[in-house]
Formats: sequence, structure tokens, C-alpha cells
Amino acid sequence: MSDSSHTEHSTHSSACENTITVLSLLGIFGYLFLTYGVHLNDEIYTLQINTQLTSPLANLFQIKFHFSTSLVNVPLLTVLCLGGLPLVYQLIRKLIKGDFGADLLAGISIITAVSLDEYLAGSLVVLMLSGGTALEQYAVRKASSVLEALSKRMPSVAHRKSGDMLADISTAQVCIGDTLMILPHEICPVDGTVQEGFGTMDESYLTGEPYMMSKTIGSLVMSGAINGETALTIRADKLSIDSRYAKIMEVMRSSEHYRPNIRRLGDQLGALYSPLALIIAVIAWTMSGDVVRFLSVLVVATPCPLLIGIPVTIISSISLAARREIIIKNPAILETIGACRTAIFDKTGTLTYGRPTLTTLFPVNNITECELLTLVASLERYSKHPLSHAIVKAADQNALTLLSVSNVVELPGKGLIGTVADKHVQITHRKYFVENFPEKTQDLPAMAGGLECIVLIDNHYAGTLQFRDEVRTDSSSFINHLQPNHLFERVMLVSGDRESEVRYLAEQVGIEHVYFSQSPEQKLELVRKETQAAKTIFLGDGINDAPSLTAATIGIAFGQNSDITSESADAVIMDSSLLKVDELFHIGERMRRIALQSAVGGMVLSLIGMIFAGLGYLTPVAGAITQEVIDVLAVLNALRAAIPPKNLSDF
Repeated sequence: MSDSSHTEHSTHSSACENTITVLSLLGIFGYLFLTYGVHLNDEIYTLQINTQLTSPLANLFQIKFHFSTSLVNVPLLTVLCLGGLPLVYQLIRKLIKGDFGADLLAGISIITAVSLDEYLAGSLVVLMLSGGTALEQYAVRKASSVLEALSKRMPSVAHRKSGDMLADISTAQVCIGDTLMILPHEICPVDGTVQEGFGTMDESYLTGEPYMMSKTIGSLVMSGAINGETALTIRADKLSIDSRYAKIMEVMRSSEHYRPNIRRLGDQLGALYSPLALIIAVIAWTMSGDVVRFLSVLVVATPCPLLIGIPVTIISSISLAARREIIIKNPAILETIGACRTAIFDKTGTLTYGRPTLTTLFPVNNITECELLTLVASLERYSKHPLSHAIVKAADQNALTLLSVSNVVELPGKGLIGTVADKHVQITHRKYFVENFPEKTQDLPAMAGGLECIVLIDNHYAGTLQFRDEVRTDSSSFINHLQPNHLFERVMLVSGDRESEVRYLAEQVGIEHVYFSQSPEQKLELVRKETQAAKTIFLGDGINDAPSLTAATIGIAFGQNSDITSESADAVIMDSSLLKVDELFHIGERMRRIALQSAVGGMVLSLIGMIFAGLGYLTPVAGAITQEVIDVLAVLNALRAAIPPKNLSDF
């Protein structure tokens, strides 16, 4: 089922449940009014309107309505026909398919109530089922406030430029290739490329990066980013529905509709609970000889905590994670994350900051270090590559004045290319240089630990820049707490970088199992092998790690460099932080604990109620009211999952 059809079906189902709930309430109140607002006299109900009018007028306004006993039950019969029959029909269909779910008891309760003329009890069961679903949907809406905030922030209008004319159109009308104007402080409606203008954009809402990104002609812009002080003219590269911000919305919506294993846990518990309830009901009937006790037990046993508490806990946990800048694409990980025993880390951007520091410059051909750094930094300020920030920062520290740039292009395999002060500048890597300028290979400096980039000016080798990535301050404490606090048995570092750099990092953070110079294919094979032995978590930046993220039991991508639209990661940490990873561990463990509390706690309370009903202390109506109270307690407990505790981390 597509997302749109799923939403339409969900909306239709919600409307039906709400209608049945309202109908049930009206029917029950109607019955109570007719029963207690009408005086019984010789099996005839007489309604009298007493007035203070004069005797002749009083005689005119004295009205008697005659109702037979059966007519008093008309509101309840209406509820059972219009509300109960559809519910029973759905349960019979599930029964035919072999689905002996926890809601089977409710269907038996309704049928038994009708056969015993206990119409009020049967109507209360209908109210419990429909009202429970309505309560769940309300709780889900409350827990999904993050998605609502995202949707409100989504731009609905774009400014399309045609010549000197500017026309406002719906973002849904934007076509690829359209020229759009983004005014100061507006939210970018689609992904695109800057055609005119110079300025900055705040992309922190999308990437977690806490700084403004400079934009010039050729720069890429993302939907959802906030424009700075100057207007920018862009070319739309994607439709609104395919843009980055829309994909975040899609991920959040799909995570709400996903049905993870823990939700099926309700059915698993129901498979044990339902036979037990039936046994208690039969024993109560047999020992007392009163079939009404059979009904009383079943009414109390209606397992709404199983049907409501677990899904509400899931949505509440997804909402809490989103508020902590953790996008959960696959809610099933919340159940399984506590069972993972092997952690596999990529190096750059996970255990390191992914913000290398420029350590050495090797200029050639009479170019000074300042000249080389000025040209490179002028171009790199328009890139999102991890080395770019280090280069621009080094230029700022040396108080260099950056030059004008145009025709910026970033091509896979070739690097960053642009025109800087009328010079063609290309910033690439050693492999590209060796393949395309083999005769100049001897001009390169010796390989060193860390990262490097090669600079070409007007297609001539101009110099090399070398970097070293800084280890995260919390990497060591995070790694060392995984075994005692989260029961991880094996921690691995897998990287495509050189041995010296990888081993240096492993020694810094305390990782014993080290794999270096690994290609994406080798990483994938390694992750598959480890996943066969135990449940695994793979943490990477999402760029070259997509296969490994998919192969692991749980794939977690850091948002600094990853694309939220990727289907590979199960969760995306928007604020690239190991603290957020630990929070995800605790959110998952806490969700399972609260879900089990709601389900098992509700079952225990229901079992106590069943015993009282079996002993004759609860009538069917009292049993239904008791179960309604248990439902409310289960939902309130489930909603706790959306409330952040005092501590979500333990390292």
C-alpha cells in the first residue's frame, strides 16, 4: 500500500471509529435517560412534565409516553447493530484467517451479551473497543507534535522568476529547471543551484552543522534551509516532493505507519492471555451456575491495554527521539537495539569530528603558502566536504582576504572545480592526479598519516595540503562504556584509511579489533559475517557506508555528511554526536520497558478484575467500567515514553 493510500485508509478508519464511539455514547446516555428519567408503573413507563401553570393549561401540557420494556433498549440495540456488528464482522474475518488476536475476547463478549439480553454491557464493550482506538489515535496525534512542527515549517509558496516578473506559485507547481527567487530570511522551497547572488544559508535544521553555509553561483541549496540577508536566484533541480526537506517529512510519516515486532508482541501476549481468560470465565460459570458471571469475566478481560498501550509507546518514543535530533526511519530498531552485541564503527565523522585540521602545505612553482591557501580557501568555502571547513578556518587564522569565485562544480571522482580570480582551480585527490598526470607523480610529497588534497591551477600541479582529523573528546568514554553498560561483547573499527591513521585512532579510543584500507565491498562482507554471528550496530557517515548500513542489524548514520533520503540507515543522528547515539540506546530500551509495563500491567489488573467478576463482585456493566479505567491507566503510562527523563545517557 502506498503512503498516500495508507494515509487515506487510516483517515477513513479513524473516522469510522470516532463515529462508532459517538454513537455508543449517545446510545448509552439515551438508555440511561429512558431508564432513570422515566417512572415505571405496571410495566408501563409514564413521562410526566410537571409545570406551575394553571390547571387547564397543565392538563394540556401533561404528556404520557408509553414505552414497552423492549423499546427502552432501542438505543442500545442501535449501538449493537451499527457499532457492534461491524466490529464482530472484522473479528470473524480475522478468525477465519487464523488470526487469534487479543481482541477475540471482545467479540465473544459482545455476542454473549446480546444472547443474555445484557445490552448495556455489550454496548459498553463496543464503546471500549471504538473508544480505545479513538484514544490511541488522539495519543498518537499528541505524540506526533514533531511531525506537525515539520509540516508547519514546510514552505507552501515559491517565487518563480520569468524575465523581470516574479510570480507566487504553489511549491507543488515548481518544475525542474524553473528559476526561483529566495527572499531574505525565507525557507528554501526546493533543492537547487544558485544562478545569481551571493549570501549564506542556515542549514543546521537539516544537517546539524552549527554554522552558516556560504552560497555563490554554482552552489547547491537544500529545501528547508533558511536564507540569510540577501536574495538568491536558484534553478530548481528537484521537485518539491523529491527535495531533502520533503524526504524528512516522508521519513517521519513512514516511521509512524511502520509496524515493528514489538507491536506484534501484543498478539503474542494475547495468545496466552485469551485462553486464560476463557478458562477463568468457564470456571466461574461452572462453579456458580450463573452464565452472567461468564459474561462479567469476559467484559473485564477485554484486552485494550494490549491493543492500545504498545502502539502509543512506539509513537511516543519516535517523537522523543525526533526532539533529540534523532530521526528513526525504522521503529523496529527501538525493540532490537538492546539486543545488539557487536558495534562496528567507521572512522571519519563517527569517532572523529570529521573536521580535520590543516597541518602542512607543500606549495610548488614559486607559489607561496599564503597564495596557495588563499586560492584554495576561496573555492572551498562553497563546498560541504569535511576538509573545506579546515581550509577556510586556516585562512581566517592567517587573516587572508578571500577572492571572488564563480562556476563552482563538485564532480564525483574529480573533486571541487571553480574559477578563482580568473584562474581555473581544481582541488582533488592523489588517485586522480596519478591517473591523469603520471609524469608528475614524483613531484608529490611522501604519503603521511592523515588526509590530503592535491591542488591544480590551470591544470598544473600547484601543491598539496595535509590534514589530521581530531578524535572526539567523548570517543574513548563512549567506547569503554559499551560493554559494561550496554552488554556489547565486540567493538570494531573498520575504515578505508591507511593503517597508520586507523591504528592511531584505535589506540586513542581503546578499540582492539581494527580493520584498515577496507573497500566498501570488503566492509560489506565483514559486516555480513559479523551479523551472522550476533546482532550488530554499524555507525557511519552514510556516504560510502550505505551497503554496510543495510547489512547490519541496525544501521545508524551521522547526519553531518549523510543524506536523509538514503534508504540504507535505520536511524539518522542529525547532530553528529556520540551522546545522541547513547540516547538512542536508552530510548529503545526505555520504550520496550514502558510497552511491557502497559501491556503486562494492564493484563495483571484485568486478571485481578476477572477474579472479582468470577466471584460475583462485579456485574458485566461494572466490569466494563473497570476495564475502561485500566485502559486509561495503560495509555497514560504509554505516553510517558514521550516525556524525556532526567538522564538519557550514562557515560
